[in-house]
Amino acid sequence: MRKGQVKAGVTELVNPPRSGGERSEPERSGGLTSSAPPTVTPAVEAKVPDPEVNAKATHRQFSAEYKRHMLKETASCDSGGIAALLRREGLYSSHLTAWRHQMKQGEIRGLEPHKRGRKAIPRNPLAAENDRLQRENRRMGNRLRQAEIIIDVQKKLCEILGLTVPPIEPNEDDE
Repeated sequence: MRKGQVKAGVTELVNPPRSGGERSEPERSGGLTSSAPPTVTPAVEAKVPDPEVNAKATHRQFSAEYKRHMLKETASCDSGGIAALLRREGLYSSHLTAWRHQMKQGEIRGLEPHKRGRKAIPRNPLAAENDRLQRENRRMGNRLRQAEIIIDVQKKLCEILGLTVPPIEPNEDDE
């Protein structure tokens, strides 16, 4: 085989056949095709933000000192300066409104971060005793109904058998 010659089967693998193509299909270039993924340079990778989202959202929390500092700084600015400050710090005007409201309520109490969510209801110390007594009352009521049914059955049985039941003498405790 001479230097410029290529075997018949190898040519087909290296250079894919050109398609005639239809009007809607662009023609192939006939060049070599590669199934390898395109390479990405490290400079491009650094610019791509991380698309993963955290499962639990986190809220920013600002310290009382930071809130006081921002309120002092905005007090000395004009409206354009406040807007520039908010953009620089990444804040919203609603933050300032809320912080001013907190400041009116009381500087230390109002500017400390609060725990989010429902507030715990203080439990009455007598509530546990009350629950226990209610359960006991229900249980005793059920036993009383059962005892009354048994007594009624015994009275009917005495009537059927013709027995006389002596009268119950009242106790001093009952009166």
